[in-house]
Amino acid sequence: MREEESVASDTAVRGPSKRQAPARLRRHEWLAVLGAAARSKRGMMGLSVALLVVAVAVVGPFVAPHSATEFVSSTFSPPSAEYPLGTDVLGRDVLSRVLDGGWLLLAVAAAATMLGVAVGAVAGITAAYFKGWRDGLIMRIVDVILAFPAIVFALLLVSIAGPRLWLVVVAVAATHAPQVARVMRSAALDVCEKDFVKAVELMRIPSRKIIRGEILPNLVTPLMVEIGLRLTWSIVIIAGLSFIGFGLQPPAPNWGLMLNENRVGLVSNPWCIIVPATLIALLTVGMNTFTDAIARVSIGVERPVGEEQFLQERLLGRPLDTAQ
Repeated sequence: MREEESVASDTAVRGPSKRQAPARLRRHEWLAVLGAAARSKRGMMGLSVALLVVAVAVVGPFVAPHSATEFVSSTFSPPSAEYPLGTDVLGRDVLSRVLDGGWLLLAVAAAATMLGVAVGAVAGITAAYFKGWRDGLIMRIVDVILAFPAIVFALLLVSIAGPRLWLVVVAVAATHAPQVARVMRSAALDVCEKDFVKAVELMRIPSRKIIRGEILPNLVTPLMVEIGLRLTWSIVIIAGLSFIGFGLQPPAPNWGLMLNENRVGLVSNPWCIIVPATLIALLTVGMNTFTDAIARVSIGVERPVGEEQFLQERLLGRPLDTAQ
């Protein structure tokens, strides 16, 4: 009887030999989803726009004609041959500040996104897998945090200890974690009830290994969508915090801070407002569009025909058996 149960459990986990290829394919499905999203029309447009802004932020500091904190002319000078975008409220070159003001914003946004998604994913999957009092406790904490609007909650944390860079990361991550936890809990509840998870549990494998090896690989696609969405929101929130003086502090160049500093000179030199605002908008729209393409591909709306067969041949060296 025990031998039959062992065989049944092993079959449920690994399946017959002809099923091993699709199982391995599912582990690398996120590669197929990313590739298909990047090749779709929607994803190509969004990724191109986002990468263009990222290139400006990364390469900009190395090609800026002047120092971002150097006073070069009178305040709000109009564009000229020497200063293509004019000068700002303190007489600094707008082009140099734009080129040097994006990399730190992106770095802080990326750090806050990864921290928030990691904490939220752990909380959501833990709640879904263990259920019971742990599920109730985690979800009630999530409900309390979600009762505060994201920007208000971030402002509350930053205003307590001051606008420190690490605190901005923690504050923005704290606004993302409860929302990610809800989404990942909902996605993990279905996976936790699958037969392959139940079969592995019968083998007395530790819970952390089950979560890491069986549940998490099946949640990579919704996790990618969450990362894209939260990165967009991180950029908007950090730029907003900088605009009201609680984010990245002067004299360091920052696109959000530039909007606040130069709003009084909108008539004299509108480029010191238009250019950073446009870059923030393009980055947000591009990331949202690419994330939407990932979501559409993951549910099969825009998955190109033959995408799974293509990935099967690349990974396993043989075509997918569609007769299974």
